[in-house]
Amino acid sequence: MTVACNTDSGYIKKPRVKTDHYTPEVMRLMGAVSDPQPSPDGSKILYGVTYTSIEENRSCRQLFVMNADGSDPVQITKSPTSISNARWIEDGDKMVYLTAGQMYVCGADGSKARKISKVERGIGEFKLSPDGTKVLYTSDFKNYTAPTDRYPDLKRANVRTIDNLMYRHWDHFVEYVPHTYIASFKPDKLGKGVDILDGEPFELPTEPWSGLEQLSWSPDGKYIAYSCRKLTGREYAFSTNTDIYLYDVASRKCENLTEGMPGYDTDPVFSPDGSRIAWLSMERGGYEADRVRLFVMDLATRARRELTANFTYNAESPAWSPDGGSVWFAATVEGLGQIWKADLATGALNRVTPENEWFDFGGPVFTKDEFGGDMIVTTNVSMLRPAEIVKVNPADGSWIQLTHENDEILSQLEEIKVEDRWLPTTDGGKMLTWVLYPPKFNPSKVYPSILVCLGGPQSCFSQSWSTRWNYRLMASQGYIVVLPNRHGTTGFGQAWCEQISGDYPGQNMQDYFTAADALKAEPYVGKMAAIGASYGGYSVYNLAGIHQGRFSAFIAHCGIFNQDHMYMETEEMWFPDWDNGGVAQPYAKQSGAPWSDNPVAKRHYANSPHLKVKNWDTPIMVIHGEKDFRVPYDQGMAAFNAAQMMGVESKMLLFPEENHWVLKPQNCVYWHREVFDWLDRWCK
Repeated sequence: MTVACNTDSGYIKKPRVKTDHYTPEVMRLMGAVSDPQPSPDGSKILYGVTYTSIEENRSCRQLFVMNADGSDPVQITKSPTSISNARWIEDGDKMVYLTAGQMYVCGADGSKARKISKVERGIGEFKLSPDGTKVLYTSDFKNYTAPTDRYPDLKRANVRTIDNLMYRHWDHFVEYVPHTYIASFKPDKLGKGVDILDGEPFELPTEPWSGLEQLSWSPDGKYIAYSCRKLTGREYAFSTNTDIYLYDVASRKCENLTEGMPGYDTDPVFSPDGSRIAWLSMERGGYEADRVRLFVMDLATRARRELTANFTYNAESPAWSPDGGSVWFAATVEGLGQIWKADLATGALNRVTPENEWFDFGGPVFTKDEFGGDMIVTTNVSMLRPAEIVKVNPADGSWIQLTHENDEILSQLEEIKVEDRWLPTTDGGKMLTWVLYPPKFNPSKVYPSILVCLGGPQSCFSQSWSTRWNYRLMASQGYIVVLPNRHGTTGFGQAWCEQISGDYPGQNMQDYFTAADALKAEPYVGKMAAIGASYGGYSVYNLAGIHQGRFSAFIAHCGIFNQDHMYMETEEMWFPDWDNGGVAQPYAKQSGAPWSDNPVAKRHYANSPHLKVKNWDTPIMVIHGEKDFRVPYDQGMAAFNAAQMMGVESKMLLFPEENHWVLKPQNCVYWHREVFDWLDRWCK
C-alpha cells in the first residue's frame, strides 16, 4: 500500500487505498488539508494538501484551487518539493508561494512559476502588506560564536562555546534565531530585506512554535505590530514576557505597547481602519498555562480593554469582523473547539458555531459570499476524520464542508462509536471522558482497553486528529479507548486547569483511577493499558508505582522520569519552575528548584516517579527521541534501565532522528507497529 510518484517531477500523488481496516499505513496516506485562502473577490479558495510516501519516507505539499462553494477542486502544482505559504496577488490573477526556501510567483492556475528571491539562508514564511507592495519574511540570523570567530587559525576545530542558558531549544542548539525582515515586493523581484530587530539577538517570531501570526501590517502599511520576548540567556529561560511592539516602517522606531504586562502577549491584529489592535495576553509572568485573555487597545489613547474578563476559557486566533465592530476568536469550551464573537459595543460574548456538534474549528478568516455578505472560511476536525475546509455563516453559525479530501478512504473504513461520559471526581468535580469503541462493538463481548494519559500537563482531549496519537486508529485495532480530561486540562475553566500546578502526584492521578475504575466496572472491558507522552509519560511512570494492579501494561513516550534531573536539563526553565511551585525567578529561595526551601517543590521531588521504581511490577515500553531537548532522552534511558534492574518486562525504542515527536513516515509506522505489538502482547 504505497503512493505512486511521478518520476519526471518527483511529486507525491494522492494515494488510492482499498481496505476496510484502518492501519498506521492507511493513516499516513491520508491527505492533510491546510491554510485556506479566499481569493480577493471571494469566488475561489486556494489551499494546500500534504501527501505522504511511506516508501520514500517523505511528505510533499501541493496547491489546489476550488470554487467558493467547494466545487471543482483542481490541483495546480506538481512540484518535487513542498509548497507552502501560498497567497493571491494582483487581484487574484497571480499567486506567490515558498518552495525550497525561496519565493516564487506563478499564474492563478499554477503555470509559469519563476523564482523571485535569493535570500542567503532561505525564507521560512512571509506576509504581504495590504497593498501588496511590501512583504515581511523570516530568515535565520546568526547568534553564536564559531571556533574561527575566536581563533581564525583553528579552521578544523568543532566546539560550541556556551556561557549562558537557552543554548538549546526543543530539538536544536541555538546557533541561529529567526529574524523578520521588511522588503519591497514586485511580482518579478523581492527587494533587499531590512531587519526589524536591527541585528539584536532576539527571536522574531518567538521559538519554537510561533510564526508570522505574531506580526501584523496596519491597513495603510505604515506600521507593524509584533510580539517579541526581548530577552536572552538566563533571563529568557525563566521568562514568558513577550510584549506587543509598534514598529514605524519609515522611521524604524519602535514602541512597547504592553509595558508592565509580564506574561505572554501575542497575536496582534490591526482593526480594519487601523485605529485599534487586538491581541492575546496572559496575566502572570512565568506561567505558560495562564488564562489567555483577549484585549483591544485604542491606538489614539493607548487605552487597553479586556473583552473576555468574564470568560474563564482561553481565547485563540483573533480576527476582526470586516466592519470593525467585533473581534472573533477560537476557544475550547467543555472539550470542544468553537468560534466565538466579542461585541465591542455591548461587551457580549457569544458562541457562533453549534455547541452540540463534535468538531474543533480553527481560527476564523473572513471573506465575502456570492451575494457580497460576510462569510468565514476555516477548518474543522474531529476524532473520526482529519481537518477539512469549511465555510461558516457568521449570522447563525451554520456551516458546510467544502473539501472532501479523505472521503474515499474514510467511506471504506469500519465505523467507530464515540461517547462522552461525565465522571464524578474524588474532589466533587465532573470530568469529561471521551470513550471510543472498536468496530462492530458488541457489549456482550470483552475487549482490551487503553487509557491515554494527556501531555501538557495543561492541554485538552478535544476533537483533534493527529498522526502521532490517533484515537480512531487505536480503537480500530480492537481496543476501547479512554480519554480522561483530568484536572489540569484546558477548556474546562481556569480553576480546573490550574489545579495541577504544584500537584503532579495528586488529584490528576486520582482522576485516572476514576476513569479506569469506571470503565473496568463495565462487563465488556477486560485488561487495560495506560499510555502517554511528555507529561503523559510522567503520568505513566508515576502510575506504574501506584496503580495497584489496575493496568496490565504501560507505554511511556518522551516522559519525565526523574524530576530532579529534569529541572536541570530541560530548556524552558519557567515551565518546571512554576509547576514545581516556583515564581520563575532564578536563585529565588521559593523557586521550584530541587534545592529550594519551597514546600511545594519538596513534595514534588519527594514523589518523583523514579523514587517509586521499587513498586514496579507491570510490563513497560519506553520510547524516546534522541533530539528531544524538552524532555531529554536520558530520562527514558534511566526509566528503562531501572525497569531492567527490577526485573520488569520492558522494551525501549530510541529514535536518533526524532525530537519530542516521531515525524518521519517510516519511523511513525515503526512506532505504531511496535506500540500495538506491545499492547496486543499484554492486553489481548
